Amino acid sequence: MIVVDSSALLAYLQGEPGAAVVRARLIEGVVISAANWSEVAQEVHRTDTWEVARALLLSYPLQVHPVEIDDAEAAAALWMPGSPLSLADRLCLVLAGRLALPVLTADRAWVETAAPSPAAIELVR
Repeated sequence: MIVVDSSALLAYLQGEPGAAVVRARLIEGVVISAANWSEVAQEVHRTDTWEVARALLLSYPLQVHPVEIDDAEAAAALWMPGSPLSLADRLCLVLAGRLALPVLTADRAWVETAAPSPAAIELVR
């Protein structure tokens, strides 16, 4: 099991490089933060029908976890001036840390940033 970032799911949905890696992980089962689920929905709404994308994603063993108060506080503590990590990015990292799972992302900035991370980071490409 692995925690997925919104960028990984969007790479899969949009057929971008790394989509096959994400699909393989989806088949195994993934976890996503509700904050990242919202990011995926927001992005899909721009160009496609969310209901179709939602049904596809939920056809896999995918769990959407709520943001808990401790997660919110831990994500706030990860904030650093100038960091490329958004609030949703930090919530994803915190969820992965809480569940002791690696996190899958398509965002290279995650491994290039100096922000401390409570989780192992895997890139899809």
